[in-house]
Amino acid sequence: MADEADLVRKALKGDRKAFEMIVHRYEQPIINYLGRVLGDRELSLDFAQDVFLKAYASLKSYKPSYKFSTWLFKIASNHVIDHWRKKNLVPFSLDRSSREDDEALLPQAIDPGHSVARNYELAELKARIEQALLSIPAGLRELFVLRHVNELSYEEIAAVKNLPVGTVKNRVFQAKELIRKKVEADS
Repeated sequence: MADEADLVRKALKGDRKAFEMIVHRYEQPIINYLGRVLGDRELSLDFAQDVFLKAYASLKSYKPSYKFSTWLFKIASNHVIDHWRKKNLVPFSLDRSSREDDEALLPQAIDPGHSVARNYELAELKARIEQALLSIPAGLRELFVLRHVNELSYEEIAAVKNLPVGTVKNRVFQAKELIRKKVEADS
């Protein structure tokens, strides 16, 4: 496996394969991080793309004295904070102590394990989504599947379908809305 510093040096010289190897190495850890922080898989996938685009654009500012993964996670963290600021969400620390006169409990981390009932609910929801997917127009269904099942980026889908990126984003959104409405109507 190639050395991290070597990959960064090659990427700085314009070697796209080197940067692809960096993305391949860190894509899943970044997606996992973003998914847990944001609580939204789709958003985490979009944010991960943004993070790697920012990393590529800022590669010249990377200082080899720092671990590359730390630098990359910092970019991801800053991206999340910017998102929260836009939504006026204030991040808080689980370690902060409450004021002495405030008896409110600190937020508790949620157990990630699902109960049997929750697993059943999720399986039912998945079946309803699959059924709704079959009811939408084929063109929208294809774009939805490329994006959310095959996890292609909007840019990749645009290249595959020879469509503008904005059109792809719009149609994927339309597909999601049609599916959401169908699932809600069936509930």
